[in-house]
Amino acid sequence: MDMNSEIIIQGLTSAGKPFRPSDWAERLSGVFSTFGADRRMCYSPYVRPVDINGVKCVSVNKALEAEDAMAYRFLISFAKDNDLQMIETNDQKAAKA
Repeated sequence: MDMNSEIIIQGLTSAGKPFRPSDWAERLSGVFSTFGADRRMCYSPYVRPVDINGVKCVSVNKALEAEDAMAYRFLISFAKDNDLQMIETNDQKAAKA
């Protein structure tokens, strides 16, 4: 498996409507975050909020599937259950554009 591949969960439903609440990406990514020694929140290297062309998204590194299959399935199920669009990419640079 290509460790640079990602699933981008977009904050848009299949009908193109914005997903609410507006901070959903930060909330979802926050579930997987930790606090460092400096007491600042640090997003997981596997799950992070991103903004792509003005759309709130969550980037899920596919390496998470090997590290924590249950967490990976939770994220994919969240997207499906909420009818959110998903994009698969094999290049992190493309996902950050």
